[in-house]
Amino acid sequence: MKKIFIPLLLLSITYLQAQTYTRRDSLQGGLRPERTAFNVLHYALDIKIDPDKKYISGYNEISFEVLDDTKRIQLDLFENMKVDSIIHNNKKLDYKRDNDAVFISFPNELKAGNKEKLKFYYSGKPVVARNAPWDGGFVFNKDNNGKPWVGVAVQGTGASLWYPVKDHQTDEPDNGATIKVAVPNGLMNVSNGRFKGSKDLGNGYTRWDWEVVNPINNYDITVNIADYAHIHDNLNGLDLDYYVLKDNKEKAIKHFEEVKPMLECFQEKFGQYPFYEDGYKLVETPYLGMEHQSAVAYGNKYRKGYMGGDLSFTGVGLLFDYITIHESGHEWFGNSITSKDIADMWIHESFTTYTESVYIECRYGYEKAMKYINGQRRNVQNDKPVIGVFGVNKEGSGDMYFKGALMLNTIRHIVNNDAKWWDMLLKYANTYRKQVIDTETVINFFNKESGINLTPVFRQYLNHKDIPVLEIKMFKGLFGCRWKTDVEGFAMPVDIMVDGKEIRLMPTTIWDEKYIDKVEDLDDVEVKTNEFFITVEKH
Repeated sequence: MKKIFIPLLLLSITYLQAQTYTRRDSLQGGLRPERTAFNVLHYALDIKIDPDKKYISGYNEISFEVLDDTKRIQLDLFENMKVDSIIHNNKKLDYKRDNDAVFISFPNELKAGNKEKLKFYYSGKPVVARNAPWDGGFVFNKDNNGKPWVGVAVQGTGASLWYPVKDHQTDEPDNGATIKVAVPNGLMNVSNGRFKGSKDLGNGYTRWDWEVVNPINNYDITVNIADYAHIHDNLNGLDLDYYVLKDNKEKAIKHFEEVKPMLECFQEKFGQYPFYEDGYKLVETPYLGMEHQSAVAYGNKYRKGYMGGDLSFTGVGLLFDYITIHESGHEWFGNSITSKDIADMWIHESFTTYTESVYIECRYGYEKAMKYINGQRRNVQNDKPVIGVFGVNKEGSGDMYFKGALMLNTIRHIVNNDAKWWDMLLKYANTYRKQVIDTETVINFFNKESGINLTPVFRQYLNHKDIPVLEIKMFKGLFGCRWKTDVEGFAMPVDIMVDGKEIRLMPTTIWDEKYIDKVEDLDDVEVKTNEFFITVEKH
């Protein structure tokens, strides 16, 4: 099972990198005046989904503020979906389609400072995912009773796969979103935020209304259609809601008991749950999982680990449900703190993968956490840089997960003060709460808060495929060490053990030779590679 799932996680992202960059990529990933001229304030989706025909119809009412005078804006909708009409001030607007981009023209110039609304009517059969969540699209499935079970996951692929949107991570709707979805009677739709009621439309469909009051990533907006059972709980005033297939209700009640200790741990380490007003939900899905804000997709089939396997190969990964912990960690890192460009998706995945170890440390202690995170070394490919290509909607290497988490563990031990480390993580999560940031912002923050120049460390792990190599040698009774890296002037402390005593070295890229008591040959030296994600070469 491990041999099946781990390559899927890693190779799917590597595959994306191998593609040629096209005009479509630039239209989706780039920022041009037609995008930067306006700021989205609110999305109001009102759609009908026919699971049998795999068909969507309806509209998205988009409220926005004009930032620069303009007569034209860009919205996005996959080209296989039909634009029925775009209405502004009760008049149809002209538009031009270019791949998945929809360039909308206004008869009169929109003035900076104005607040506007348009209704974008559309319809069609959305892309169906072959292997969600690694490829984007809808999943149309059936439950054990033959009833429709539908979900969607579009991270990386783009939310415009199924609804008209400004499909770029730099712009989240400031005032959240309203999501109204009509589905056949007897089924329920669960979306993000709070349930606001349902209405029988008298045509064989019931509309389910949801509202999000917080800013939300485009790819986080979701629909989940099934004959769900609802379980409600509460943690110190935070509403916890679980929507599961009815046959799984009793199993879910027991299995989701780890949610409360997880949330207590994450709130201690990263601050209050960021979307308190919208509540916390787990929703059972016909695919493995996704971090849909306040409606986390859960498809791990009530198993511990990753579909019953252990991504750390240590046994520690079987102490918890990977999907529950990892995808919920994204509420802080990815949903609350979001990267401006998906080339910087390490900001989502590295920190969130690290939250798994944080959870283990909260519940089972430091030693098990270190065993788990170091077990993940086997998953690191060192194939490509973690940071991807900007402006063309391309993520970096799948190493953003495990290598990124190991980088953070390394930085923790560079800081060498756990009280300070936890304070830094908490301050980071609170400082950039519900904000969209980039790599430079992260590096500057940790440099300032640690009082250490960590820039070379971040650069080596993120911008180059190889990890630092510590070269050590003995020369005429002296112990010598240096770093071999891609980053010029690289410097990073590292700890060694000699005769039961810990010694901190301060290597650079230049050989440093010194006398160390009780070191006569390299077998006397143990480099603490569980604390520093490095390669050691002995000469």
